[in-house]
Amino acid sequence: MADLKERLIRWGTGASGVRAGTEAESGRGFSYDGVETVVLENREHLSAVLRSGVVGADTLVLVPGTPGEEPAADGHRVVGYEGSLAGAGGEFSPGAGFYLQIQGYGISEYMSVAGPTLVRIADDTDFDVFLADADRALLDGTFPDFLTHPAIQLADLPGLGAGRTPAAGPRHRLYVDADGAVSTAPGGTRLGTAGDGPDLLDARWQRLNSDTRTTCGVCLGAVVDPGPRETALAARPWLGRYLAALDAIRSLRARGVDGDIRVSGFGGRITETLAAGADADLRDAEAPLLLWTDRDVYVHAPAPGRTFSVERAAATPVEALLACGSAEAAAEYADPDHTVRIERFLARAGA
Repeated sequence: MADLKERLIRWGTGASGVRAGTEAESGRGFSYDGVETVVLENREHLSAVLRSGVVGADTLVLVPGTPGEEPAADGHRVVGYEGSLAGAGGEFSPGAGFYLQIQGYGISEYMSVAGPTLVRIADDTDFDVFLADADRALLDGTFPDFLTHPAIQLADLPGLGAGRTPAAGPRHRLYVDADGAVSTAPGGTRLGTAGDGPDLLDARWQRLNSDTRTTCGVCLGAVVDPGPRETALAARPWLGRYLAALDAIRSLRARGVDGDIRVSGFGGRITETLAAGADADLRDAEAPLLLWTDRDVYVHAPAPGRTFSVERAAATPVEALLACGSAEAAAEYADPDHTVRIERFLARAGA
């Protein structure tokens, strides 16, 4: 069940991750056998999918039916589920007492969190609300409460500014709708039909993304108008940073950190003398984030997903280093020797 939950998070979000027994993801693709997770809405397409070549020894296939693991042809791993992972307002359960709620973005602010929840951008209105929330966070540091809850995950991050990595593509996740149309997500542009092979699906995904440099134009292509979406994301190159900040706050809240959590660069800095033009960190979604409360200061490294505490006296040199992009540039705001030592510490810590 733990592995299934982790796969569901990666399938739903389209975010990168390292699977047990495999190498880390890279621009060269994945080292495992087959698409990581395939979700079918109609069991009638299972045979075609199993024959297509997208299902390998490491693939998890989720199909409607009696919840739980079930025998399948050639030993493929097939798990039955009740409910649906598509749309909004539904529920999904693969058994063992686990339930995943599916909610639309626009109403999530008004819903209570009853358990693990995947929040979807279901239409243009949802996307506009998402942008308004992101703009507010950048302006005054106010993040939506529901998005920072540890039980919440935001779906289809590559289509919202998180960047287009191999994890966003059809060699990582697939969705087959009730009619047999295949995409990477329920709201995605059609890539093919159940039975199409991985090379064909990947070629179509690559072609549809040929005009977008950093974001995925497929995973929300059927529910959000592509033109305005691309324009909105291009005007907000910091959206990847915003999504990383949400994840960092969730991580702290999961560790029991309560109260007002601030993120450097969103609504201000802990070091007021930092110039407005010092914003190297806002342009780099993978750079560490500095967060603080009334009592404590933290550094969160998005790529390894690590969070650690730092002394408050170190907040200024850490922030200067992140905001300026180098120890040399940060020397204007903090002691150069101190900044260099912090730079080396962050490097050793994998940040």
